[in-house]
Amino acid sequence: MRRIRYYEYGSPAVLRLEEATPPEPGPGELLVRTEAIGVTLPSVRKVRGEGGRAPLPGVLGGEIAGEVIAVGPGVSSFAAGDRVTSLTFTGSYADLVLAPDFMASRIPDGASCTQAVALVRSGHVALAALATARPTATESVLITGAASGVGHLAVQLAKIHGIKRVVAAVSSPGKADFLRGLGADEVVTYDNKHWGEPVDVVLDGVGGDLLPRALAALRPGGRLIFFNSGGGTVPAFDLLAGSKTITGLTMARFANTEPKLYEQHHQQLWQLHQSRQLRPVVHAEIPLTDAASAHEIIEARVNLGKVVLRP
Repeated sequence: MRRIRYYEYGSPAVLRLEEATPPEPGPGELLVRTEAIGVTLPSVRKVRGEGGRAPLPGVLGGEIAGEVIAVGPGVSSFAAGDRVTSLTFTGSYADLVLAPDFMASRIPDGASCTQAVALVRSGHVALAALATARPTATESVLITGAASGVGHLAVQLAKIHGIKRVVAAVSSPGKADFLRGLGADEVVTYDNKHWGEPVDVVLDGVGGDLLPRALAALRPGGRLIFFNSGGGTVPAFDLLAGSKTITGLTMARFANTEPKLYEQHHQQLWQLHQSRQLRPVVHAEIPLTDAASAHEIIEARVNLGKVVLRP
């Protein structure tokens, strides 16, 4: 089988395609022949060595979709031939991937693997962020990274949930029409000195140097949901002076502590998609053999929606 690894940290050019022996599924694992693989900002940052450096060679986790070709001991919920999507913790950039059965879910008939990769993991993050923030219909929400795989779904889901004012924050004005077409009421760029009237909630998928500005965009008593891999720091006094809160969000903990809500979100995502209320947008489908180009798109901040690798 083919897989992507990297043997040094750096630009997307360090990604290497290599041949490897197919893995065998262990207890609680599915062996999936991938048809679509999602590319995420955390994976791009990991190749750069940002946020800590694990031992090399490096492998990337992420979201995959495809057909189950074998199951490990103890797996009863899935069988060979099932079409599934799953979040995997390692080795996702490959023809054959091991996926934990508790993270996998079936792809409905009529939906493609590319649609599943664009919808499920990113949609779960967006819904979990909204559930954590609990905005009311009379409140306003600002979403950073609004044209990303997560962000463009968060914009749509906020409007579907009846949020009065949704502000999309992005890197360039060229993304404005795309986001307004998805329901954004306002679009601001990171280099804008002012992001308009303060908001009640910020969903921050970028972090880093943008975090203090995201916090400043909140009105007094506002709350910021932090779900990115970019880190960032803010003065504690800013929280105190504005009676503001920051809440961290990871999907692993959300799924473990809110299993019923997590499952409700899963059903909701597919229902909204099948009823055409929620539209996952795929910016590009790129061959696995050219994974570096997919990472370059994310690094350049030019994507409108999800970037997908196709084995």
